Amino acid sequence: MAQKPSIPKGTRDFLPLDYARRSYVLDIIRARFERYGFLPIETPAMEKSSSLQGKYGEEGDKLMFNVLNSGEKVKKADIAALQESKLGRFTQSISEKALRYDLTVPFARFVVQHQNELTFPFKRYQIQSVWRADRPQRGRFQEFTQCDADIVGPLSPILEAECIQLFDDVFDGLSLKGATIRINHRDILAGIAQYLGEPDRIIDFTVALDKLDKIGSTGVYEELKSKGFKSDSMSKLEPLLSLSGAIEEQLNSLEKLLLSQPQAQAGIAHLRKVLSFVSPLQVTKLTFDLTLARGLSYYTGIIFEIAPPEEVTMGSIGAGGRYDNLTELFGLSGMNGLGVSFGLDRLCLVLEALNLYPEDLNQPIDVIVLNFGDSFIQHLLPHISKLRKAGIRLMVYPTDHKLKKQLQYANQLLTQHVILFGEEEQAKGIVAVKNMKLGTTKEVRLSDFNLESLFL
Repeated sequence: MAQKPSIPKGTRDFLPLDYARRSYVLDIIRARFERYGFLPIETPAMEKSSSLQGKYGEEGDKLMFNVLNSGEKVKKADIAALQESKLGRFTQSISEKALRYDLTVPFARFVVQHQNELTFPFKRYQIQSVWRADRPQRGRFQEFTQCDADIVGPLSPILEAECIQLFDDVFDGLSLKGATIRINHRDILAGIAQYLGEPDRIIDFTVALDKLDKIGSTGVYEELKSKGFKSDSMSKLEPLLSLSGAIEEQLNSLEKLLLSQPQAQAGIAHLRKVLSFVSPLQVTKLTFDLTLARGLSYYTGIIFEIAPPEEVTMGSIGAGGRYDNLTELFGLSGMNGLGVSFGLDRLCLVLEALNLYPEDLNQPIDVIVLNFGDSFIQHLLPHISKLRKAGIRLMVYPTDHKLKKQLQYANQLLTQHVILFGEEEQAKGIVAVKNMKLGTTKEVRLSDFNLESLFL
């Protein structure tokens, strides 16, 4: 007996309705990206391993999908490294490529490689799949689609405010209410690390802080303690984690607590400048969140993260921030970067949970022409062509099966209308148009065959 076919865990097939819903979301995101002046690009699914390794931290390297060498290159395998359990060296010897982990690092490579062909500041958007070897669970897949918009070149708080507005505009287009745009600044986090007396351990500190909503303050303290942070350092952290109130209130409190930390003060001042541009835009549900740390190590300034509405249990549905000098990793210094990203797969799950998809997405076909025989279909072909050119999604049932079976097929596809043209209709010189939802039928003369006469 043949084995039942399946796909790898963490990947999915998309049925026609799934595809229609994803296309609906993508069309709205793409339109908003273009309204803000972003231009589309694409990069390969695979990058050289050397372009990706070391750019996401140790955890990111572990989650990367490496592509095995093939053909003659297999002979380069370092068997001695395998025997000595030097797995990193062995992996490098059998794999020179990896699947994209995200779109930002490949974009940095793209900018450096094509710098003489681009006009700066360069605003690009990119909608493509990425791959991560995460443990699959709801809202977390090993293959998923990111929708990124980034700017490289001269930057300003105005552009950062526009990124915040862009999030809001996309959610408005999707009729998604209640999503929360959370912001923070890496300079504030760096200032806190300095304040705790651990200036060289900002990554350890921010990785632990980023888990606050999952493990609580006690869990954060325990993790920091296990990493060698001193008790007096953690006691200083307590008033910082208890900040509350409106954004300006929290920034005022933070400014007083970190008065001796110039880097933190610079981050607070920068956020205030960005917020001064955001204020006239009337962005909904914007909050400051000191625990927002973003584990990825390349952010250098403002950080964004989007939480879904409270009634949906889901991780972040969008994120981003400023990442100056990422292109320096590929040999180009002095190039600032700023970007936002929407997670298409999670966003689609949120819309489904809240029942926010338009009903007409369930109707992939507007009209089915029922089949009473080849000669009748042939007679209708010029009219069928006219309807398709007018934008009607139309299919012809392929065979002259019993009428009941053809109508059942139309019902299963949630088709709005069917056209009947058999001997009786041909003799009268008409077509019959049946509204499948209302169950009504009207007759239209062939000489009057057009959109208005058929469906209105």
